[in-house]
Amino acid sequence: MAEAMRATVASLLKGIERYNPENLVNLQRYVDMQANENTYDLEANLAVLKLYQFNPNLYQAEVTAVILLKALTNLPHSDFILCKCMIEPGRLLEEPVAKVLVLAELLETANFNEFWITLMKDLDPLVEGIVGFEDSIRKFVCHVVASTYSTIRKDKLRQLLGNVTEAQASQWVSKYGWTEQLDGYVFIANQDETIRTKNITEKISFDSVAAIMASGR
Repeated sequence: MAEAMRATVASLLKGIERYNPENLVNLQRYVDMQANENTYDLEANLAVLKLYQFNPNLYQAEVTAVILLKALTNLPHSDFILCKCMIEPGRLLEEPVAKVLVLAELLETANFNEFWITLMKDLDPLVEGIVGFEDSIRKFVCHVVASTYSTIRKDKLRQLLGNVTEAQASQWVSKYGWTEQLDGYVFIANQDETIRTKNITEKISFDSVAAIMASGR
């Protein structure tokens, strides 16, 4: 349904209609569809937040929190920052938005162990309602691991992924083309091979040199 709704929403975002508060009902319903069907439309979500700016009496904290949570599923892209900047500062201190900001900070600082503890300690129904949320976060964790480690202990990787099982960890290892070793480590990549040097060659024509020499006489 969300994919079918995408074309309708695209028409609502054209021209002056983008700022029509009467479109909020459909746009908010579309946010719910994204959560339920594991789809994502940043432009539509930004339009919702913009309408909240123009019409503070229509603001809905739960919809805003869902938009922020969906933005987190697209890390390491800057979607979350874009969405956060469109929310009034006072609203950021209110629940459930404030709770999402705590989770975001833990992810942005790569404090993954504390993220999973915080998430599970007080699992908000909003998070439970976002299909694929945890696996989307695990994709981000794997992105950070690939950028940071050449090898990592498998038990450490399991912990970073939210205390997943051995079998689940192996699935993530296989998904990213990593290699499990007999000593309990996972080979990620040779970081030296990922560094590419760039040779810079500066070309100066004879005419340019002659002009410089002439000016120095």
